[in-house]
Amino acid sequence: MSDSRPVTGSVTSQATLENVNPQRWRILSVLVVSLVVVILDNTVLNVALKTIQIDLGATQSQLIWAINSYTLVFAALLFTWGVLGDRFGRKRILIIGLTLFALASALSAFAANPTQLIIFRGLMGIGAASVLPVTLAIITVIFPPQERGKAIGAWAAAVGGAIALGPIVGGVLLENPSWFHWLTGNDWGSVFFINVPIIIVGIIGIVAIVPETKNEHYARLDPIGLLLSIIGLLAVVYGIQDAGWGRVSTYIWIGAGSLVIAGFLYFESRTKHPSLDLSLFRIRSFSVPLTGVSFAFAALQGSLLFLAFYYQLVRGWSPLQSGLLTLPFAVGQVLAAPRSAKMVQRFGARKVMSFGVSLASLAMLGIATLPADASIPYLIVIGFAFGFGLGNTIAPATTRMTLATPQARSGSGSAVQNTVRQVAAALGVAIISSIIAAVYSHNLAPTLAGTSLPPDLQARASDSIGETFGVAAGLTNSGQASAQAIASLEQAGIDSFMPALHIAGYIALGLLLVALVLFITLLPAKAEAVAWAGSHVAADDVEEPDAAHQVHVVAEVGDGLSHVEDAPLEFPSELPAARSDEQRDKAPGGV
Repeated sequence: MSDSRPVTGSVTSQATLENVNPQRWRILSVLVVSLVVVILDNTVLNVALKTIQIDLGATQSQLIWAINSYTLVFAALLFTWGVLGDRFGRKRILIIGLTLFALASALSAFAANPTQLIIFRGLMGIGAASVLPVTLAIITVIFPPQERGKAIGAWAAAVGGAIALGPIVGGVLLENPSWFHWLTGNDWGSVFFINVPIIIVGIIGIVAIVPETKNEHYARLDPIGLLLSIIGLLAVVYGIQDAGWGRVSTYIWIGAGSLVIAGFLYFESRTKHPSLDLSLFRIRSFSVPLTGVSFAFAALQGSLLFLAFYYQLVRGWSPLQSGLLTLPFAVGQVLAAPRSAKMVQRFGARKVMSFGVSLASLAMLGIATLPADASIPYLIVIGFAFGFGLGNTIAPATTRMTLATPQARSGSGSAVQNTVRQVAAALGVAIISSIIAAVYSHNLAPTLAGTSLPPDLQARASDSIGETFGVAAGLTNSGQASAQAIASLEQAGIDSFMPALHIAGYIALGLLLVALVLFITLLPAKAEAVAWAGSHVAADDVEEPDAAHQVHVVAEVGDGLSHVEDAPLEFPSELPAARSDEQRDKAPGGV
């Protein structure tokens, strides 16, 4: 059993070579199990959308809310769960969060209508938000500096692998509905209920070997900031996703939400305990990679969504076949990410990240011009190139942001990274899905107007390609239309969807090109991390400290966390926050 006494104090003093947890690698494996299940759920739903839509009669908008209710709540609560873990014990909070996630997963598996599914998915997001900050904090505590980079690398690899493998796992489960149909009463509940036994195993492992850790100098909660961020984001996403681009209400919702978000940012800049540390954005080696990667995440999540519809509805492939077609993307990412550190050593972070996002852009161009009958080798090449490109973008960007974050604010830096990425993913899904829906309806509605299809079915079929095929299936089952008429309806849906997919692909391409421009024009070609007075920040972003204060210089950013040369350093338990420019100007020597 684990030692029940909480570990407190400084991170560095907690894990020296002389006093390390002998089970740290086993602990990491247990934490990774919990992490993979939670992250997997971000993408496992994509291959189940068609099945859920048919079974629950969900509209396109309701399906997107089932995705984004999880993502938005997940993003909003990352900081809050991190603070609760620091204050009450990370092990305890992790168990509570995972328990809530398991219960909400079970409820989602039994959802009787789209509204229930959206609510239960939101509850899943509440529990899931505990896992990222708490597991990363535990890893930081139990591993010595010499091993911390390797451990964080394994943690990050698990995140990337889970995102890519989600559709494959979902495909396997949907291909074998009998595994859980006897329990859930439907063919799609398995993608949620499978979480329950895995979480139970994970919790047993956590109870058995994970030590309790706390932070004596925990931050305070930020309930006002949390409330403002949720209200603002929900309003913006609702305006994008539900109101319709041709309505005035769309822009009212987006404008109102934007004003609330502006108020949130103003409040965060004034409060002593912000959930979003805006001061980090003054560090170029942090803000530029984060902004670029956020655009890439929006493109990634949006493209995974419309490709799922292409695979299953346009091509008629099964969920398993569709999931397997994401494997080249996963392979490309897994091959690129761990090798990107050596590439950065040789060519520099800016060149490697620019190469990565350029390759991803070329792959997205292939998607934007995708023919309806594209060959499987073509799809494999595009998927691999997309994954390999993003692997050479996200991994070095994450390393650079981590090293650019002052050590005293490493927790805030991690929270900001994860929050902004998740929000970008939600916005990417909302924007791209809403544009696909608008273009699809615009293309299909005139075609259906000249048919004998009843007006209510015309309106339903024009909502999305999933609804079109749902109407076709209903007509087939009822015998109300001939096989030729049904085939014509399905073909009209495909003909209307492909232009919408192409436009969505070009939008995703535009997001990637914005990231490329940011990396080329604003990211310093070479940066170093400098540590002094218990903090380290990017040298290209701050004034050079004098010799009396400079205690250590680490390797070029992007050399991988495992190569950071700060292992021998010991800092006091309470690390001072980085001083403002005004404070440094008043200090002797400008530091």
